[in-house]
Amino acid sequence: MESILNPLVERIRAAAERGTPLRIRGGGSKDFYGERLEGELLETAALAGITSYEPTELVVTALAGTPLAQLEAALAGRGQCLPFEPPHFGGGATVGGMVAAGLSGPARASAGAVRDYVLGLTMVNGRGEVVMFGGQVMKNVAGYDVSRLVAGSLGTLGLIVEVSLKVLPVPPGQATLRFELSQEEALQRLNAWGGQPLPLNASCWVRDGGVDTLYLRLRGAVAAVEAACRSLGGERQDEAQVAGDWSLCRDQQLPWFTERAGRDLWRLSVPQTAPVLDLPEPPLIEWHGGQRWVRAEPGAGAQLREAAARAGGHATLFAAGHPPSDGARFTPLAPALAHIHRELKRQFDPVGIFNRGRLYPDF
Repeated sequence: MESILNPLVERIRAAAERGTPLRIRGGGSKDFYGERLEGELLETAALAGITSYEPTELVVTALAGTPLAQLEAALAGRGQCLPFEPPHFGGGATVGGMVAAGLSGPARASAGAVRDYVLGLTMVNGRGEVVMFGGQVMKNVAGYDVSRLVAGSLGTLGLIVEVSLKVLPVPPGQATLRFELSQEEALQRLNAWGGQPLPLNASCWVRDGGVDTLYLRLRGAVAAVEAACRSLGGERQDEAQVAGDWSLCRDQQLPWFTERAGRDLWRLSVPQTAPVLDLPEPPLIEWHGGQRWVRAEPGAGAQLREAAARAGGHATLFAAGHPPSDGARFTPLAPALAHIHRELKRQFDPVGIFNRGRLYPDF
């Protein structure tokens, strides 16, 4: 790996000396996400390959440029998976981009998020130094948990080189149930079910063809899934057909997402117990992801942020329908948190060369 990494390190050192901004890019599948794209491209395609995989230890290590599809195929071959279901957004997603974006799928609340599965990583900081954090075992808790800090940083702290991830066996049982329920009824039932010992894994409430519909996915032991199906009721779906719909939900490619007609797509992260919110139209709700997706005309940002804040959460402009975007993509940080973020950025990237302006407009 040294022969592949050295040219990248030298380029980073040269950029730091000149103060030249660099834009880290894997497969480009998430170029739409975050603030502006700025700087010379620093591509990770050369950093590809699974460097270590111990199925019995439930740990895999891969270079940052490894295609996410390749990693998932290798895991599936051993009956294992990434339980947090990272989105692909149509292809090109890489392991490094997965960690840098920190995005997870419909099962986030039940299975955990990306950062919960990052055991350790190697990265190059803004000084051109190769640094390592964490390890390759689940019980390694020495030092600060910097590896998880990098998850969701959108490449602003450094170039991710290699990542070690915890993986899990594919659950033996799975079923999807369909219910015709209003938004209020669906939220009430989900909150009630959430307090019971049920193998709940993911959910999606959406106005589907004019009908208010809740889709509920169960995963776990076969006996537990079958028992839950009998007790919960609903209409059981054909798993071979519905599997593709869950993947489309993960990638925000269901018709509800794609039929926006130029409107912005907002993601409201709110507590699962939040009631029906005052929104421009009924959202698509991923209760197990703690997310409510909203389609809105440009200029609705203030209303949506206020609605999310009243519910105890925050709002993100996930994808803009028309440039320019409706102000800042991410909810501005409180002064104390903003200070911490800037200090972290300064420690990792003193000159500010990595993904300048991608996470917050001022760094």
